[in-house]
Amino acid sequence: MLTDRFWGYRRENSRVGVRNHVVILPLDDLSNAAAEAVANNIKGALAIPHAYGRLQFGADLELFFRTLIGTGSNPNVAAVVVIGIEPGWTNRVVEGIADTGKPVEGFAIEQIGDIDTIAAASRKAKDYLQWASELQREECGLSDLWVSVKCGESDTTSGLSANPTVGNLIDKLNPLGATTCFGETSEITGAERVCASRAKTPEVAQKFMDTWQAYMDEVIEPYKTNDLSESQPTKGNIEGGLTTIEEKAFGNLEKIGKKTQFIDVLAPAETPGRGAGLYFMDTSSAAAECVTLQAAAGFVVHLFPTGQGNIIGNPIEPVIKLSGNPRTVRTMKEHIDVDVSGLLRREMTLDEAGDRLIDMTLRTCNGRLTAAEALGHREFVLTKLYRSA
Repeated sequence: MLTDRFWGYRRENSRVGVRNHVVILPLDDLSNAAAEAVANNIKGALAIPHAYGRLQFGADLELFFRTLIGTGSNPNVAAVVVIGIEPGWTNRVVEGIADTGKPVEGFAIEQIGDIDTIAAASRKAKDYLQWASELQREECGLSDLWVSVKCGESDTTSGLSANPTVGNLIDKLNPLGATTCFGETSEITGAERVCASRAKTPEVAQKFMDTWQAYMDEVIEPYKTNDLSESQPTKGNIEGGLTTIEEKAFGNLEKIGKKTQFIDVLAPAETPGRGAGLYFMDTSSAAAECVTLQAAAGFVVHLFPTGQGNIIGNPIEPVIKLSGNPRTVRTMKEHIDVDVSGLLRREMTLDEAGDRLIDMTLRTCNGRLTAAEALGHREFVLTKLYRSA
């Protein structure tokens, strides 16, 4: 272990962030323009446009609110300006974020119009930005660190190098008090019973199997006569040598290490509530959706192993990409933060690769920009359960 300390921003609810964003959060797609106008007026404020927020209902609506409130509540966010069409739903998001104690204010466009709303919201965003600019980092321990993981564009090198490197990090950091999370429900298909065996208790194992089976019943069984080969595995997976979902699934599970057991199963965007440990979250395998949900649950840094090469980022949670594919490291080097291709050449041990990733994770926590941040990748994609009313 190189170090067990990092420098972060301790928020009003004692959670620790590694970034200090002032976010302009539109409640709905119709408010995107106003949110982006405010961010254009106030340099350094961050607008997060998205496609949804009107005429949703039931579980879909609850997930929508959980994701937006969680995004604003993430410890990487110092303060939030919420802009919506009407005040009711806007205030619901404001009140949810306010529960963390951080500064937040909402603005509704109906009966006021864009121009006056943008002006008022810009003044508030300016105040928040100047206030946040004086916040200072403090030294924190690994018990304050929340790390999420997901892989993308996997190939045969993923399960042999980059994914086990993430697993090595988890096996080293979890015993020291870090909180970690993996997901991708569909991509565990074929290895679901092995995954369940890694649960800490029989009850958690059954909760995982129920979650996985619900996905099968809702998504796979109704369409089992259809050709899903372009989704699982993807064309990129197949080009990289993964010809079945089972091959992909067992490589995927390498991300949780050899010793660590997961202690609970989370709903999408649900904040962990059982203390430090490894959690499974029911998420899509789509990169931007998964990272968005994990960021909304409160995770502050993301590890993303890739084989064929993936360019994913996130507006508020820095995404660290690592690869063991020598071709990807060569052809997409501007996207790769950690090169572990030495594992395949036997020039590096798994322990050395894990320590290299730990070092990069802590450097990122201390302020180093990831490749995705430097390149401006801010993918933010809400998960939608069913059609709107």
